[in-house]
Amino acid sequence: MSFKIAIIGAGSVGFTKKLFTDILCVPEFKDIEFALTDLSEHNLGMIKAILDRIVEANGLPTRVTATTDRRKAIEGARYIISCVRVGGLEAYADDIRIPLKYGIDQCVGDTICAGGILYGQRNIPVILDFCKDIREVADTNAKFLNYANPMAMNTWAAIEYGKVDTVGLCHGVQHGAEQIAAVLGAKSPRELDYVCSGINHQTWFIDLRLNGRKIDKDELVAAFEAHPVYSQQEKLRIDVLKRFGVYSTESNGHLSEYLPWYRKRPDEITRWIDMSDWIHGETGGYLRYSTETRNWFETEYPQFLEAASKPIDASKRSNEHASHILEALETNRVYRGHFNVKNDGVITNLPRDAIIESPGFVDRFGINMAAGITLPEACAATCMASINVQRMSVHAAISGDIDLLKLAVLHDPLVGAVSTPDEVWQMVDEMVVAQAQWLPQYAHAVPAAKERLSKSTVKTREWAGAARRNVRSIEELRAEKAALKQAV
Repeated sequence: MSFKIAIIGAGSVGFTKKLFTDILCVPEFKDIEFALTDLSEHNLGMIKAILDRIVEANGLPTRVTATTDRRKAIEGARYIISCVRVGGLEAYADDIRIPLKYGIDQCVGDTICAGGILYGQRNIPVILDFCKDIREVADTNAKFLNYANPMAMNTWAAIEYGKVDTVGLCHGVQHGAEQIAAVLGAKSPRELDYVCSGINHQTWFIDLRLNGRKIDKDELVAAFEAHPVYSQQEKLRIDVLKRFGVYSTESNGHLSEYLPWYRKRPDEITRWIDMSDWIHGETGGYLRYSTETRNWFETEYPQFLEAASKPIDASKRSNEHASHILEALETNRVYRGHFNVKNDGVITNLPRDAIIESPGFVDRFGINMAAGITLPEACAATCMASINVQRMSVHAAISGDIDLLKLAVLHDPLVGAVSTPDEVWQMVDEMVVAQAQWLPQYAHAVPAAKERLSKSTVKTREWAGAARRNVRSIEELRAEKAALKQAV
């Protein structure tokens, strides 16, 4: 087989390498072309060198090109994969820093909440540019695979306004299933059969079977509470499991942002999180992790390049959906996964226009969703709160309506639990002004926002959050890795 895959945001070096090696684990895909594109020539150069080394070490005919000309990369591509973060770490830092001034403590801030909504405002205009290129110069039947957050908003915009064949992909379901299999004592995650459905980052394991035996709530609660690690790291998820009756896919820190109950008071935050790793609830945890990862990669790049000389091991192919979807579409080997698509009745008690994450099957006929799923009422209610915020956020991003943007932020569950309307109005003004260079649709609103900020009487505070850690230096990271290696 010979076709072209374009990867937008290929400067996300580690993730691009994973996608590349996964895809090349499919024997029929050795003779394809990867077209890498990114705004950063520096990052493009690094990732191309790594992928070229992999191709050379494995004696493959695979072609790798790299260009900052996105349209050229997309031209003729059958598959376009996006893993972009518009504004990079600079804008992301404001997504965390500014809401903290108004008492909003986020762990990740990339899905909803104040940070996730503004992230969507930056991404959606760019996503629509991608879609325009796909419609005009990509293969006639091109498929757009979106890995970028905020997943639901980006996918919603691409389908509804970009008018391209789009699927959103995430790995939260797989990670949650691995946890459940571990606490139940399974020898392999493959022993666990499950139905997981909802919306991205609020997907629910509504049916669990271990080697054919149905697992109920009480057994799952007992298994998590008995686990020496997860009982401490996933306290909030376990509490939600007890109250809702089903386990959520998303990490302790992520889930805490989507609900109005666990992060609204600083003294409560520390009760529900765990500081052993960023993902369990640390304030700005993913920002710290991302910053450290970038610094580490820049410094240790020669080691990454050397590691690329190893043969591809198909047994280590990851559970990221992309390679499996491409394999199913191209070879007709059926793949079952969980995909972000427009609902259109798949989940009976969520709106038809919402972007859901639910089970589906892929073969040469495309992605076919398992329809007729009904969520437990509490799960549907929680999803609905986010869907309403997502819908308003997408419409605001498309129209450049700053008043609608403020209403979207106001209706966010965590923001609404913490902040007053006056605080929300000022916070959004401040975020739009700070990120104006990435928000072209709000250019007309920036002067008035600056004027309002100059006259505002709403009080703010400089606050690091309830559980903030400093970014570690390269020396500290080296020492920690050495200690872990020695312990093993």
